[in-house]
Amino acid sequence: MTTMTQTSARFREFKMPDVGEGLTEAEILKWFVQPGDTVTDGQVVCEVETAKAAVELPIPFDGVVHELRFGEGTTVDVGQVIITVDVAPGSDDAAPAPAPVQEPVDEPAAPAEEPKGRTPVLVGYGVAESSTKRRPRKGAAAPETAAVAAAVQAELNGHGASAAPETPVTRPLAKPPVRKLAKDLGIDLATVVPTGKDGIITREDVHAAAAPAGPAAAEAVAPTAPAPVVAEAPAATASAASASARETRIPVKGVRKAIAQAMVGSAFTAPHVTEFVTVDVTRTMKLVAELKEDKEMAGVRVNPLLVIAKALLVAIKRNPEVNAAWDEANQEIVQKHYVNLGIAAATPRGLIVPNIKDAHDKTLPQLAEALGELVTTARDGKTSPAAMAGGTVTITNVGVFGVDTGTPILNPGESAILAVGAIKLQPWVHKGKVKPRQVTTLALSFDHRLVDGELGSKVLADVAAILEQPKRLITWA
Repeated sequence: MTTMTQTSARFREFKMPDVGEGLTEAEILKWFVQPGDTVTDGQVVCEVETAKAAVELPIPFDGVVHELRFGEGTTVDVGQVIITVDVAPGSDDAAPAPAPVQEPVDEPAAPAEEPKGRTPVLVGYGVAESSTKRRPRKGAAAPETAAVAAAVQAELNGHGASAAPETPVTRPLAKPPVRKLAKDLGIDLATVVPTGKDGIITREDVHAAAAPAGPAAAEAVAPTAPAPVVAEAPAATASAASASARETRIPVKGVRKAIAQAMVGSAFTAPHVTEFVTVDVTRTMKLVAELKEDKEMAGVRVNPLLVIAKALLVAIKRNPEVNAAWDEANQEIVQKHYVNLGIAAATPRGLIVPNIKDAHDKTLPQLAEALGELVTTARDGKTSPAAMAGGTVTITNVGVFGVDTGTPILNPGESAILAVGAIKLQPWVHKGKVKPRQVTTLALSFDHRLVDGELGSKVLADVAAILEQPKRLITWA
C-alpha cells in the first residue's frame, strides 16, 4: 500500500501504512515529533500499536512537520493521512489549510465556524491560550453545568427529566480521548456531570459515571423533594468518585484484544488434549553449566530453555507428523516441513508469541543467538507482526514464575504447545537410592484432530528422554 501522497510540490502527506498482514487499523501510541520539527528520510516519527504488536513508523522524506492529524491514543484506519510535511520550507508556495481534526464519532455535533488562523495541534491537547481563543459558547459555563447536574440529580431522585429546568440541547464538552473512553465504556456524555474547567468533562468524570452507585450515592439522594442542585451536585460527584476508586476499568484493545480473541477461538475450535510428564533434568543443568564455559557459546545467552528448545526440535524431527496444521476450509491436514518455533513472551502489552524462523536448521549457538534476540526485542516492545506470523509449534516457560506446570492453550494455527515448569531440587529415586535431583514437569497440549494420543505421547516422551540424558541430542539429532 502506498503510504504517502503529494498534495503539492511543497507539502506531502504520510498515510497510516498496513504494518502487517492485512491489519485495518492501528492506535497512535506516541508522537516523537511536533509541528515545526525538522525530519529526515527514515526518521521514526511515531509509534503505533496494531492488533499484533507495537511498531515504529519512519517518514519516507525530508522536510519540516506541518501538521499532525491525530493525537496519541487515537485509533486510525489504514490509509488515513496522519502527518503532513513541508518538503520545501521557505518557498513561496501557499501552505495548504490544515485538515479538520477528526474526532471519534459518538454523537452528532452542531456545525460551527472555525476561527481564522488556527494553529494545527495534536488532537485532544487543545491550542495555546496565547494564540487562539475558545469558540463562543451558548450561555455561561456555570448555568450549563448546573443544568446537566440538575437533570442527573432529578433522574436519581426519581422525578425524571421533567424535574430539571428546560435548557437548549448542546453537545457536552470533552476532548477526543475522553469521548473515546466514554464510547468504549458505553457512557452517554450527556449524562456525565463535568468537573473540569469551563464545564469540560474529564476522564475522571467518565470513570465516575461508569462506576456502580454505592451506598454513599444512595444516601446523597434526598427521599423527599429535591434540594437545590448547587448544594447536591458536588456531593453526588464526590460519592461517585469514591465508588470509582474501588475499581479500574481498562478498555480492551490492541494486542490484548487480539490475544483474547485468538485464545477464545483456539480454545473452542481445536479439541485440546494435555499430557504431563515429570522428569529428572539434573544432567541437563550440568550441560547448561558446561555450555556457559564453552568458547563457541561465548557472547550468547545459555539457559535451560535453550536445551529444552533443542530437545523439542529433535523430538519433532523424530515425529514429523506433529508439526502440522488443520485446514478447516479444505478439510485437510497441512504437514509443515519446517519449524518456526514460537516462544511465548510476557510484555507490558500482554502475552505475545514471536517465533524463530526455520529453527530446525539452526545449530545450538545459532539457536541461542536467535533466542536472545527474540527475548530482547519482545521486552523492548519492538516485535514486528512478521515475527509473530507463521509459527508451527510453541514453548511457554511458566517455570520462570515459580509455577510447576499448566495446561497451555494452542496458539491459533498450530498443532502443539509445550509448557515448561519450574526446575526444583526434589527427592528422586536415582540408581536405586533417594537423592536430591533437579526435577521439572512438562505439559504438552495438542490438537486432537490431527495429533492422536500415541503421537502426542511419543513427542513428550522424546523431549523428556533428551532432558534426562542430553547426550541423546548427539545420537538423535
